[in-house]
Amino acid sequence: MHTSKSGVAFLEGHEGFVARAYLDPAGIVTIGTGFTNSSRVARGYFGRKIRLGDTITRDQNREILRAALKEEYEPPVRTAAPKGAKQHEFDAAVSAVFNLGPKFVTWKAFRLWQKGQKDAAAQVWAANYNKAGGRKLAGLVRRRKEEAHLFLTGEYAGIGEGVQRDVTSQPSKPDPVVKEAQEALTRFGFDPGKIDGWMGRRTKAAVLAYQKTHPHLTNDGIIGPATLAQLRRDAVAAKETLTQGGGLSVVSTLGAFFSGLPWGYFALAAVVLALVWFGWRYRDVWQRRFNTLFGREVS
Repeated sequence: MHTSKSGVAFLEGHEGFVARAYLDPAGIVTIGTGFTNSSRVARGYFGRKIRLGDTITRDQNREILRAALKEEYEPPVRTAAPKGAKQHEFDAAVSAVFNLGPKFVTWKAFRLWQKGQKDAAAQVWAANYNKAGGRKLAGLVRRRKEEAHLFLTGEYAGIGEGVQRDVTSQPSKPDPVVKEAQEALTRFGFDPGKIDGWMGRRTKAAVLAYQKTHPHLTNDGIIGPATLAQLRRDAVAAKETLTQGGGLSVVSTLGAFFSGLPWGYFALAAVVLALVWFGWRYRDVWQRRFNTLFGREVS
């Protein structure tokens, strides 16, 4: 069994296509249809690890995707799927393995499928496996629900998160991806107007302004996978600033209290190292904030 045309379209609808390498919300270098350095096929195509600045054409992307599905993502599902598995069940599982890795076939949802408990498998599938970098992401929440729906019903439905959002392609109803982007833009000081899930010209202008202050993004005013990933990455960084900032304050207080002891220097060193690590991990986010503060635009 191989991924059907509908299954490939379903996967591409979630992953989208980005010609230039970017960072996903967890800081992983990604290119094309969601290819990362975890893919042996993708690395082999470039002849090395994928790096920021790398580019890819749609024809090259299609070639890599066909090979990656055949060699990396379909075999684990084909081997572990229960006898008599249906095409739409196979397609849903391949989508999950593409996004989560081959280990998905060892997780609870897949094991329930192997036991013939499809309803229970779909329920577990829809409610879990939706975090990146320890943070639950709206896009992964939607993807798991849509994969589970496909698995259970055979309906290749969904909002197509990877599809680019522009003012020329208005949906029939408010778009949750656009609404998520509007909320993030507002939080970061870029006014998209009313948060209503509609991709209007004011939202486009806010997206463009955000892109112009951020490295690695194409300045086109379109909400695509790379821009959406960077908005989510900024949001994760903001949350970690709050949580880690509190933790660092506690460490600093303890360090001050025990400053007379030799190991107080170790506590101070731990604080400095934590700050350096956090700054390095989110260096792209800090650059965006610096550019925003001083009105700089990224060419």
